[in-house]
Amino acid sequence: MADEKKCPECPPPGAPMWLNTYGDMVTLLLCFFVLLYNTAEVEVARLQGISAALLGMGNLMGGNTLEKGPLAELGNTTSSLPSMRNARTLNQARRKALTEFQPEIRTMKVRVQEDERGLVISLAADAYFRTASAEIDMDQARGVLLRLSDLLASPAMAGKKFRIEGHTDASPTDPAGPWRSNWELSVARSVNVLHRLAEYGVDEKQFQVAGFGSTVPLMAETSPEAAAYNRRVDIIILSEGHL
Repeated sequence: MADEKKCPECPPPGAPMWLNTYGDMVTLLLCFFVLLYNTAEVEVARLQGISAALLGMGNLMGGNTLEKGPLAELGNTTSSLPSMRNARTLNQARRKALTEFQPEIRTMKVRVQEDERGLVISLAADAYFRTASAEIDMDQARGVLLRLSDLLASPAMAGKKFRIEGHTDASPTDPAGPWRSNWELSVARSVNVLHRLAEYGVDEKQFQVAGFGSTVPLMAETSPEAAAYNRRVDIIILSEGHL
């Protein structure tokens, strides 16, 4: 029986060679998007769900690199790194603050944001302090300070450091008044906020207090509204790099 002639146009058995290159490209793209996905901004349960979804894709057993490695028992997993824990804590505090202070955020009495210092909760001075005074208007501020103390005294904040920063506008103080300059006024407002939070159960040993006067404005004071925006007291849950 004569040997069967091979068809010159027939592809060789098995997967075509170009599929290897294509598979490598898809794997690299997957790695790229995994790196873009910031695990510091996601709950552990959601990350575990992603891992489970990638473990076993039919015959393509991908995702095994997301399983616990041989050093897991030593605590060297990504989710247990101090920076990741700190980011998760600040993220949880931000979500809680946005929920707790939603009415005040809508009326611009409270602002919640993150910057290089950590999570910043700003109290509008005009809403919670008497004019040109360090005295807190407790009729307006009591509810906000109670909710703020609950957040700072929560178990998640154990071991964290906080800083209270007082800020004024650029208008000079009254020479005949109790404050020689905006420096004294901004510090006094910070200290009074600290005393109230301590009365509501927050450990004052976790705090730093500072007064910046008018030296750190949020915007140029070209209008009364801009000046009012700069008058504030910032309560900051500090990140590890700013302790």
